[in-house]
Amino acid sequence: MKDAVARLTPLGVMVLALLREDAMHPYEMIRLMRQRHDDRIVSITNGTMYHTVARLEKGGLVAEVGVDRDGNRPERTTYALTDAGDAAVTEWVRRELPRTDRPAEFRVALAESHNLPRDEAIALLQTRLAALAADLEVHRAGSAKAREHSVIEQYLVEVDRQLALLAADHDWLAAFLPRLAHPDFVWGAHEQTDRYMAQREAARQ
Repeated sequence: MKDAVARLTPLGVMVLALLREDAMHPYEMIRLMRQRHDDRIVSITNGTMYHTVARLEKGGLVAEVGVDRDGNRPERTTYALTDAGDAAVTEWVRRELPRTDRPAEFRVALAESHNLPRDEAIALLQTRLAALAADLEVHRAGSAKAREHSVIEQYLVEVDRQLALLAADHDWLAAFLPRLAHPDFVWGAHEQTDRYMAQREAARQ
């Protein structure tokens, strides 16, 4: 399992998480992810999607469950999540959610963190919050020391930017955690609404 999780790409994780909803063919996955604007987080093209699905199938994380043909359209192979694929989603998110050194992966982990139990997601994000606070303290001390030694400001531009990013990330997460802990904050699997079913139907076309 560890090897399978280590080989997962951010797009692969999002595909596996999507298949937790239902079996789908890659074209539907592409359209549904674009409707949800997941392409803000990962690059989604026909080529990368089909390559990703092929890799997931080879790794035993998804399995072919049918082939359909509608009129003159090309055949569409439908895939479903395997038990190994289901476990890989939670393991990957669990690994990436508390980390501060992989920002691209964190965005995907945060987007898919609802695949974890609420209490576990909160605990992992609290670990991340503590790590951000420590990173922020180190950067502030380094910046202050550099200025004490009269380092020219032009060499501190990136340091200042990193400080601002760390502070914003820390403050956002500190404010988000109480929201996530509130029972009214919808989390995990929820009812498939008419709007959701309409979205799925549009993606199948």
